[in-house]
Amino acid sequence: MALPERSEMVAPVAGRVFERTARPGFADCAPTGRARLDCIARWLQDVAYADVADAGLAQSAVWVVRRTRIHVRRWPRFGEEFELATFCSGLGRMWAQRRTTVSGGGAAVETVALWVHLDPRTWRPVPLSEAEQEVYGTAAAGRRVTARLRHPSPPADAPRATWTFRATELDIAAHVNNAAYWQPLEHELLALPGPEPEAIDAEIEFRTPAQAGDMLLIADGQPLRAGAMRWIASAPGEVHASIQVGDLR
Repeated sequence: MALPERSEMVAPVAGRVFERTARPGFADCAPTGRARLDCIARWLQDVAYADVADAGLAQSAVWVVRRTRIHVRRWPRFGEEFELATFCSGLGRMWAQRRTTVSGGGAAVETVALWVHLDPRTWRPVPLSEAEQEVYGTAAAGRRVTARLRHPSPPADAPRATWTFRATELDIAAHVNNAAYWQPLEHELLALPGPEPEAIDAEIEFRTPAQAGDMLLIADGQPLRAGAMRWIASAPGEVHASIQVGDLR
């Protein structure tokens, strides 16, 4: 299976960069003390909202994540404080891309996420306002992004297992929060024999919202390694999200 193109990581040149600190708690870390991927994903959504709120734009729209790539070069670890820095790295008509870095305490994490811009009353995609473009346009530096799906569908004969989303993983939008989708990958990481990976580069693409309950966890037939693909689907076969592992070492 050919690997899909992954989201590009770009550096800020000019414009707004929002920063805040984060510290993983007891429930955020694996037994080895590293912050789990679902913890990092929560940091990303929290700093994104904090940026929008700080800019006075929290009531302008609802942002729903479409795709997130997390590239861990060195893991954040328990007992350390980290700097999160986020900026708009691309704009589209009804979506935007956000780059966020996690640094300090020896950690090195680069992330990029695509967010769809929804009307806060109808929850339907709408164009960005002039105020939003004014705040974030300089940092975007003319880069245009698209929200089209890139990950392939699962093979019809791919191995299937069961995964369960709990009601406690529903968020204020009344569907499973995006951070919970990283947990099946974390489950595989924790089950690997030998020392845990020192680095990982993985991307999740979200298709449709999921509710709590039993899901199908579909694998491409490969063990967890670079190039592996995973899908999370409902029992009838509707794919809610796909996971691509680009690097694992």
